[in-house]
Amino acid sequence: MDILISYLSYSFVRYALIVGVLISLCSALLGVTLVLKRFSFIGDGLSHVAFGAMAIAAVLNLSNNMIVVLPVTVLSAILLLRTGQNAKIKGDAAIAMISVGALAFGYLIMNIFSTSSNLTGDVCSTLFGSMSILTLTPNEVLICAILSVIVIIVFILFYNKIFAVTFDENFAKATGTRADLYNLLIAVIIAVIIVLAMNLVGSLLISALVIFPALSAMRIFRNFKQVTIFSAVLSVVSSLAGMLISILTGTPVGSTIVAVDVVVFGVCWLIGLIKGGN
Repeated sequence: MDILISYLSYSFVRYALIVGVLISLCSALLGVTLVLKRFSFIGDGLSHVAFGAMAIAAVLNLSNNMIVVLPVTVLSAILLLRTGQNAKIKGDAAIAMISVGALAFGYLIMNIFSTSSNLTGDVCSTLFGSMSILTLTPNEVLICAILSVIVIIVFILFYNKIFAVTFDENFAKATGTRADLYNLLIAVIIAVIIVLAMNLVGSLLISALVIFPALSAMRIFRNFKQVTIFSAVLSVVSSLAGMLISILTGTPVGSTIVAVDVVVFGVCWLIGLIKGGN
């Protein structure tokens, strides 16, 4: 405990914990919707797109890669949504097509135009996360906080519409709800979350932040609101625990957080069995 308190006296550790909590909270809020809409792996698809955009930003030596990564990921989310609604290209095929293509082109660009002496290390840290979250500047924390607050406010304001589109899109359209508009809103929000989460868990592990808390909460609760709230609580607690364990033991941040998520899911699964869940 004394060691932990001494670490918390450093501003960069506090910054990392704040960003981690905000990202995990935002991921959990949208995670329930994505799981129920059978679109869980949109996180994987967009994270690979973000990796490709980050490769371009690295080649251009941009000090703030979010200038490239955020708009490219948002546009890809819109394209992915439109393509997934195409009768000839279903949602899962669209995700696979875009994600694999972006991942391949990103790695290719980094190899051809790389200015780094440690290309393998750069790629590995981008894919699986690194300790870069412990080097966040106050400006980066502020940007993350602003975007996270916007995501949370939008989710709260349009909660009823998102709920309607999640459970019965056809009925929502029949009652006058602009389902396509709210699907687009969901896609844009998840794109923002993906970009924010890149420094926390890496592009290959981002979907874990979206999927595991939602699935864990669904093992215990059945009500949408209860699942969403419990999922958010689990996500925040798991991320905090993962980051603290990582800081104390020196393990990779992203992998440690996901490992904690897996353990929490196992506990929730057992609780669900005890309660008589499926």
